[in-house]
Amino acid sequence: MKPRRTTLSVPGHIEKMHTKASQSKADVVMLDLEDSVPVEAKEQARATVIRSMFALDWQGKTVIFRINGLDTPFGYRDLLEVVEAAGPQIDAVVVPKVDHPGDIHFVCRMLDGIEMQKGFSRRIGIEALIESAAGLEQVSATAGASNRLKTLVFGIVDYSVSIGARLVSISGHGEKEEKVYPGHRWNFEMSRIVMAAKAHGLRVIDAPYGNFKDPEGLRRSAAMACALGYDGKWAIHPDQIDIINQVFSPSKEDIARAEKVLAAHREAENKGLGAVAV
Repeated sequence: MKPRRTTLSVPGHIEKMHTKASQSKADVVMLDLEDSVPVEAKEQARATVIRSMFALDWQGKTVIFRINGLDTPFGYRDLLEVVEAAGPQIDAVVVPKVDHPGDIHFVCRMLDGIEMQKGFSRRIGIEALIESAAGLEQVSATAGASNRLKTLVFGIVDYSVSIGARLVSISGHGEKEEKVYPGHRWNFEMSRIVMAAKAHGLRVIDAPYGNFKDPEGLRRSAAMACALGYDGKWAIHPDQIDIINQVFSPSKEDIARAEKVLAAHREAENKGLGAVAV
């Protein structure tokens, strides 16, 4: 199973950023057709994403793309045009604003039809963005909606809007939060998404940290997510990749302790003991 520490999000309509992303140390590159693309560039972005998927050497990275919302005039066209043209190059489709399992069912049916019609041999996965009160309420049902679904992602900004919460920075959690709440304000939501994901064997990815000039804030935010069981975090700038990769990788101390525990366990087994103190 490939690591999912860093997912680097890049605008779908800016080709030079695709090239930089393909050469980065990110585990996953997400070519975005949604929030980072202005309305007037939506159609151009599809063509650019398709071209980049074939033209670039992705160096073994997981390559995914985010469609526009299913409640927009763009979402179904994103799915149809990009998957038909570049299906074999796509590891997963990222679906934004997933409020209920029906959203996943719709995308699955679309993918089923496209794959059958085009004769694609590899199934394309789905990643679901949970970014509303309704989406969080239905997250367990959504997590079990399809075996195409591989990952849940917390979308903190739109979620904050949906519940009327004051967002004190573009970084989601970890930056300036102490000004409005004496603790980890999003612990419940993040834990709820983790439980749903892990109960259904899915990966779970944290929201991005928007202030890419604040490395310590990013490290703190990533550490919070890692401690709660998240597998990785979105990045919006290449400078964030190394820190996120480091936080979501075992340290030398972690590896040494694991080796010590395994050695102690083997010794206990050889002695016929059922438990051992390390």
